[in-house]
Amino acid sequence: MVNTVSNDLNELINQAMDNWFERFVAGPKRLRWEELPPQIGDPAPDLEIRDSTGTWRQLREFWADGPALLLFWRHFGCGCGIKRADQLAQEYEEYVEAGATVAVVGEGDPKRGAAYADEYDIDCPVLCDPDGTAHETYGLLDFTLPQLWYMIPYESFDRYQENPEQFAEEFDEKYRDDGRPKVDNPWRQPGEFVVDEDGVLHLAYRYQYCEDFPDPRVLTTAIRETA
Repeated sequence: MVNTVSNDLNELINQAMDNWFERFVAGPKRLRWEELPPQIGDPAPDLEIRDSTGTWRQLREFWADGPALLLFWRHFGCGCGIKRADQLAQEYEEYVEAGATVAVVGEGDPKRGAAYADEYDIDCPVLCDPDGTAHETYGLLDFTLPQLWYMIPYESFDRYQENPEQFAEEFDEKYRDDGRPKVDNPWRQPGEFVVDEDGVLHLAYRYQYCEDFPDPRVLTTAIRETA
């Protein structure tokens, strides 16, 4: 049984890697809102979404008994996401003590979500948004090149634009050797949202660049204010 699960997981990872490659080559697509995204004071979108066990959950479950902190992350191969997971491990108790129920929303399917949560010691539920519907509903766009690659030499922009397929192959090979294969949508914008127990958005924090992690005091203050 273990081997079967492992093979299934490897197949899912391979499919997600193909998806990453195609999207990386195609470039970012969703760069503008066609209508205003959910804002402070608006009802928080309530979607049905599976968690890492495969169980269907309603987002409203997480703010039914008090405020919720919903962390919409980038894909499950993103170095920025791994850094955020490390920070979350250090900050998690602060959010719980402030009164929040915490949940992470990632792009992967449940099996990959479970493996990711286990590898990076994520204690809260991991919800799975493989087609990006939840991310888009919460007003999260695609990053532009500068928002995603501000830390790399500018010459790399030219190389990507001249031959995106070759650049993608080299980029993928580098991170695969590091044990972090590239998967899902490489352009996904993260965001973090505080929802009060009435289901109203109290904080909407959409990243302006890949490592634009919010100060935990911003989140804990917003959580306490709702409580």
